[in-house]
Amino acid sequence: MDPLLSEFDSFVRTRTPALLRSAYLLTGDQHLAEDLVQSALARTHRSWNRLHHSGNAEAYTRKTMYHLQVSWWRRRRVPESMPGDLPEPRGGDSGPDHAQQTSLRLTLRAALAKLSPKQRAVLVLRFFEDRTEVETADLLGVTVGTVKSQTAKSLAKLRVVAPELAELYVLEGSAR
Repeated sequence: MDPLLSEFDSFVRTRTPALLRSAYLLTGDQHLAEDLVQSALARTHRSWNRLHHSGNAEAYTRKTMYHLQVSWWRRRRVPESMPGDLPEPRGGDSGPDHAQQTSLRLTLRAALAKLSPKQRAVLVLRFFEDRTEVETADLLGVTVGTVKSQTAKSLAKLRVVAPELAELYVLEGSAR
């Protein structure tokens, strides 16, 4: 097997679960998440010759995912549902209180489904991916002001639709 192809194959095998988790949070649907990751990986493969030396393959793939998602939600306005299960990290426990974490996950999933795709993308980048406002704006192709306003609107909406998630809202104060 070609060494470059072998490196790309290894990248896909090791990073796909993490990419799927991010894509799921962006899209709210397991199948759309899989499509998003597959599209981003196809573009990464086309650029692999220059990416494998720089070590920026995952950053490139994630940025491609964000750009693809933005272009998808700009093109179509289809009602969304979140029928799938959130992918679990490999090899990790779900924690000491499985019932509590399951309840929290279901509540969070339902709350995220009530946000617009743009609001969900901002929250995923800011809090799940731990991006700064500037990084989020750059990835989504919007202004920092848009990121700030969408973050505020998203968190305000979450407070209304899921007040039981109040302990998670401390994220707002700890955001970069």
